[in-house]
Amino acid sequence: MRPVRLDLDGFTVFREPTTVDFTDTDFFALVGPTGSGKSTVLDAICFALYGTVPRWGDRRAIANALAPSAAEARVRLIFESVGKRYVLTRVVRRDAKGAVTTKHAGLEMLAPGLDLAKLEFGLEAGDIAEVLAGTPGEVDTAVLTVVGLPYEQFTKCVVLPQGEFAAFLHAKPADRQKILVNLLGLDVYGRIRERATAEGNTAETKLKVLDDQLRSLSDIDDAALSAATGRVTALHGLATAVDTLAPQLADAGRLAAQAATALDALDTEIARLDAVAVPGEAAGLAAADADARAAVAGAQEAVRAAEEHEEKLRGELQAAGDAAALRRLLDRHAERARLAAEASTITARVASASAVHEQASRAVAAARTDASDAREALEAARAAYQAAVAADRAVALRPHLQVGEACPVCTQPVRELPSVPHEPAVAAAEAAGKAARKRSEAADHVVEERDKALREADRSLAAVRAQAEQAAARTQELDRELDGAPPAEALQRDLDGIAKLGKALDRAIADVRKAREAHRTATGAAERAEQRLRSAWRAFDTARDGLAAFGPPPANRDDLADAWSTLHGWATGEAGRRRAGRPAVLDEVGAAERRVAGVRGELAARFAEAGLPAPGADPAREAAVAVERAEAAVRRIEERRADADKMREQRDGLARDAQVARALAQHLRADRFERWLLAEALDTLVEGASRTLRELSSGQYDLGHDKGEFFVVDHHDAGLRRAVRTLSGGETFQASLSLALALSEQLAGLSAASASLESIVLDEGFGTLDTATLDTVAATLETLAARGDRMVGVVTHVGALAERIPVRFEVRKDARSARIERAGL
Repeated sequence: MRPVRLDLDGFTVFREPTTVDFTDTDFFALVGPTGSGKSTVLDAICFALYGTVPRWGDRRAIANALAPSAAEARVRLIFESVGKRYVLTRVVRRDAKGAVTTKHAGLEMLAPGLDLAKLEFGLEAGDIAEVLAGTPGEVDTAVLTVVGLPYEQFTKCVVLPQGEFAAFLHAKPADRQKILVNLLGLDVYGRIRERATAEGNTAETKLKVLDDQLRSLSDIDDAALSAATGRVTALHGLATAVDTLAPQLADAGRLAAQAATALDALDTEIARLDAVAVPGEAAGLAAADADARAAVAGAQEAVRAAEEHEEKLRGELQAAGDAAALRRLLDRHAERARLAAEASTITARVASASAVHEQASRAVAAARTDASDAREALEAARAAYQAAVAADRAVALRPHLQVGEACPVCTQPVRELPSVPHEPAVAAAEAAGKAARKRSEAADHVVEERDKALREADRSLAAVRAQAEQAAARTQELDRELDGAPPAEALQRDLDGIAKLGKALDRAIADVRKAREAHRTATGAAERAEQRLRSAWRAFDTARDGLAAFGPPPANRDDLADAWSTLHGWATGEAGRRRAGRPAVLDEVGAAERRVAGVRGELAARFAEAGLPAPGADPAREAAVAVERAEAAVRRIEERRADADKMREQRDGLARDAQVARALAQHLRADRFERWLLAEALDTLVEGASRTLRELSSGQYDLGHDKGEFFVVDHHDAGLRRAVRTLSGGETFQASLSLALALSEQLAGLSAASASLESIVLDEGFGTLDTATLDTVAATLETLAARGDRMVGVVTHVGALAERIPVRFEVRKDARSARIERAGL
């Protein structure tokens, strides 16, 4: 298997579409920082081929293929195998519940010479030479056929386990044996030994069970079979005798049954005739029916009379007039009288309200006059106050005035000096003003109160006048309605007469209701009486019909008591005649039963001779059942004898299987077969590794082993044998690589299919090697690649080593996704 192109999308760290093109690449390196995703490229190749990755640990853990934020991962691998190209695709998806499953897997063989650039745009039907698989299971089978290696061998032949072989080279013999068992998968023989031991134990357990079962079959010998066969013969004889006696028993039984049936029929007829009795109420039912019919007729006549009286009263009540209309007129008369009585009162109230209103109007006018006078007095007091203030000021100027000089206020010459008052005028004027203001305010308050009383008088007068107007209008309306109507006394007399008629009609309606209820009661009683009479006739007809086979006399349909008396007399006579003939029938029954007992006794004797209990109602069936059981017992013995023969054969086979399983487990013990197998495998492995080491070291070294210890032969030092622990780092790499290559070829040779080792990849840590060792490693890898028989790949983060490899795939990772770029040739 040689990879040509790898496409990744959503696979672990490669969240975005990424392509690795291996075209024209024989020697390459996957380089990049630790954790960038270099080994993930190898994981993708392994996942595409086998659906799993070694470092996942569980082949079912396909959820590891998905990037955490991705819902789908797609891996497509184009590879060559034995000169043919194939395209292999696997797609996994995460559903809404978080479960991850493989949604698509397919393997197709590409047409020869196909340009891989067409993969970018999709393949057409002509680009596919053959579709090899379309489901995950089909892909697993097809990959094994095309590649030639199962998953376990692929991970050791193509991706070489270098670390294990470095440990294998320097390990102690006992530890080396464990490593070789792990690398070659030789632990399968240990599992075979354990399976053989388990199979041997199971076979021995089954042998014990079969021995117990054979011991339990001691009752199937020849004597038991002969005894069972003899009993079948004896029972066949019994069946023949029963076949002879059975018709006789059937005839005797039939005659006995006929005689018993005749006796039962006779007893039944006697009982039926004795059961005829005249009912005690037969004589009174007809009279009761006639009385009930007469009561119905009387009740019907009472209903008719009550209904006529009701109709008469209804006519009189209708002719008396409409009580509601008369009652309305009477109400109008009462209302007119009430309004007339209230008229004088309303007139007096209007006059009183008018007088109150007039008095309030005069009081308001007087109050307003007083208020006007008070306001005028207030104005006069104000003027007096101003004059007093001026006078006081003039008095204050007087000492400064001189007769004949100009006044400082009016600039006129002073002719005479004013007199000086005894007291200031302002105080008196101020007191007079306050008194005038108080009087004015009191007068205004009186005006306000009397205005309020006048407004209340206005409202009262308006309300009384409106009531008077309404009463007058209603009186006129009532006068119009009562114009031409009878007086109130006549109306009352008419209403009293209508009420009397109404009460009489109510009594008549109640009488009609009572009469109808009495009629219904009488009708019900009549129907019940008639029903009882009919039931009595039906009972008679049932009794007579039950005796119709005996020929009863005709019945008088007009007289129930007479019909019953006639039938009873006839039935008594017939019962007496049948009792007289019963002893003869009884004798016939006894004779038939004795004959049946004789035949049954003979059958019981025959059954007793055969060792069976006395037969029941069907001796022929019981004899047949006994024969069938005896034959079944013979068959069971024969079947058990056959089962015993089969168990003996099975026991012999299990004994052989147990012996073989024990022998195989003994041969596969670890101190025998596995030791020999490991020695042979180690010889073959060292022989192949020595050839490879000689080639990688340009003929300097051969590899050998002696008593479990490895050594190298250094041909550049006169064939000196050196222990592997003396090898340098580069020499150790060459030796361990040679062992790894030899193992891959050995495993490919053990593959059930034809394996093609067209590529190998070394996923090895080179970071701890010094410069000289790195040179040796690089030279060794170059020599390996120069052989030209396979593609060689290296996974490393050591730049010095990567620079010596012609093609480098540089892997980088950022916060979003890992990416790959090709560098070099």
